[in-house]
Amino acid sequence: MSVNLNKGQQISLSKYDGTALSAVRMGLGWQAAQRKGFLAKVAGTREIDLDASALLFAGGQMVDVVFFQHLVSQDGSVRHLGDNLVGGTGAGGDDEVILVDLGRVPGHVDQIVLTVNSFTGQTFAEVQNAFCRLVDDTTGQELARYTLSGGGAYTAQIMAKLYRNGSGWQLKAIGEPAAGQTFPDLLPAIVTHL
Repeated sequence: MSVNLNKGQQISLSKYDGTALSAVRMGLGWQAAQRKGFLAKVAGTREIDLDASALLFAGGQMVDVVFFQHLVSQDGSVRHLGDNLVGGTGAGGDDEVILVDLGRVPGHVDQIVLTVNSFTGQTFAEVQNAFCRLVDDTTGQELARYTLSGGGAYTAQIMAKLYRNGSGWQLKAIGEPAAGQTFPDLLPAIVTHL
């Protein structure tokens, strides 16, 4: 059963039988919102390029990042499956995917922050059917979903963070809107959540 995430909500990343998840997938999906007025008839929808990123932290310092220009973390535990420049057709599928092999994440990495940016600069008010979700990559079961659509006049969202809790991992929904077209723009806001 999937959990619709609310800002600040935390969930344990363990399976129903109590064992820890070994691999999770962050999926990001969206559509461009329809234009209004005369331009809608002439131009149709605007292409919107949202980008998913995973920032790896150790002791409050960023040690690696995975995004559309750096698809694999240095240790290979986090992988981005490629950049989608225009979003989806509204079928509900993932347009961008980041895979996290939790068992391979180096011991010094204690947090992985997941973000979404509008690279082309449109706000989330201009995006339809936008979501970010976390999936058990072994079974395909959706664990959590965060709705982005209707996010107002912001161009970025600090979605959530995976963090170590004892021998396992937990997920904390952050859901903080922000301004920025790339992950470096978000670093000052991210630091407050570490």
